[in-house]
Amino acid sequence: MDNAFQWTPAYSVKVDALDAQHKKLFEIIRELYSAMRSGHGNDIVGNVLRRLTDYTVDHFAAEEKLMEKHAYPQLAEHRVAHRDLVNKVLAFKKEFDAGSSAVTPDLMIFLQKWLTNHIQTIDQKYGDFFNSHGVH
Repeated sequence: MDNAFQWTPAYSVKVDALDAQHKKLFEIIRELYSAMRSGHGNDIVGNVLRRLTDYTVDHFAAEEKLMEKHAYPQLAEHRVAHRDLVNKVLAFKKEFDAGSSAVTPDLMIFLQKWLTNHIQTIDQKYGDFFNSHGVH
């Protein structure tokens, strides 16, 4: 899983601003993963989950605003996927803050699969659409 949170060109959605935001998401999750591997995951997880949640909400809002502006036909599907991740991360953070959860490999696998699957299956669909509307 060492390469699991590394950005590669395969994740590009062909929109520079959104690619930069995706890279930042990878960095935040990589920070959590690195801390977990070194035995310090629980020490920083609250802060990292807060930053991940905040950044994810901002990123999703930027994506959705761009989709609204250009009448992206799959906006509703995209919003559901976004809401699902935010709700799961918020639920985990709430459990962690209450002391009933810890950083586990399951959380890291979930984040890795969600991020890579979301970018490679759902987000990849909008690259050509936005490019055809002059957004690069």
